[in-house]
Amino acid sequence: MSLYETLAKLPIKVERYSLEPHKLVIVGGQDRHTTVIRLEGNNKAGLGEDVTYETEDQLAFQKAGPQLDLTSPTTLDEFCELVGGMDLFPKPPKMEVFRRYRRWAFESAALDLALRQNGLSLAEAVGREPKAVHFVVSQRLGKPSSTKLLDARLEQYPNLRFKLDPTNDWDDAIIKRLVETKAVQTLDLKGFYKGTVVDVETDPALYRKLASAFSDAYLEDPDVTDETRPILEPHAARITWDAPLHTAEDILHMPFQPKTINVKPSRFGGIEELCKVYELCGRENIAMYSGGQFELDVGRGHIQYLASLFHPDTPNDASPTAYHVDELAPGLPSTVLEPKLDRMGFRWLV
Repeated sequence: MSLYETLAKLPIKVERYSLEPHKLVIVGGQDRHTTVIRLEGNNKAGLGEDVTYETEDQLAFQKAGPQLDLTSPTTLDEFCELVGGMDLFPKPPKMEVFRRYRRWAFESAALDLALRQNGLSLAEAVGREPKAVHFVVSQRLGKPSSTKLLDARLEQYPNLRFKLDPTNDWDDAIIKRLVETKAVQTLDLKGFYKGTVVDVETDPALYRKLASAFSDAYLEDPDVTDETRPILEPHAARITWDAPLHTAEDILHMPFQPKTINVKPSRFGGIEELCKVYELCGRENIAMYSGGQFELDVGRGHIQYLASLFHPDTPNDASPTAYHVDELAPGLPSTVLEPKLDRMGFRWLV
């Protein structure tokens, strides 16, 4: 029986749902909006979080309120099939990939609800033992780039490790300082982002410097061109993929066949496709790590939970939400998260 089949047959009863807005001023002073979806039935509730980035799309969703009839499915599989055929946006989203993000929010809420209605935790349902999650903190270095915030965080938490987004103004001094910290585990080159606030101009010279200086770090989502391919080829074992992956099949058709990938559940949209990803990576011996999307509530716990079951020992971008802000509180975990799973459902307890 496949991983998805073990979950698909779970009975479910949805009677109603509601939406809960969340907002936080995150690192760099940006307003981050998300929406928690609460499915209810048989005196139980399941939660999922829509991580769509565009504020306008989030606010339109929240303003429209619950408009969908989700009451007919009797199994989790029927619920996923129903949601997969619905338009979940009151008006077209700014980016088509956001449709996958919202689908994951509804399906993860349904998974949580179905497990609770059947008296199971996700770990029990899939027969996996949760383990402590190694994590990194994802951030940019500001505009203009500076290591000031990173240095302050390391002074407060010397054991922190990072996933960083190199930008075109990273000069030799910044690269030298970052190498000195020995704290950088992943560099997200953003090679597949076009027309967004995180766009980076492809610079072969910068690629060459980064690949050489950070000799042990993952190189995520490079833009593979005629100019960059010769630079990247000697480092193929360290190249990972994230943004272009939307199906399990996509993993097998990248410019460099990966030994490791970034698994963002919402990028794959549905539970079934995510399960296919886990099974394919198991068969092909492809390592995985979590990708965070500045989740503000239960969605962060979902990626921490999944990491604890499927890839606990990799540099998971799954730090506690307390790391989303500029000023860090004292007493935060700085290297690993011990499993804190609710007795039932798909919840990581804060």
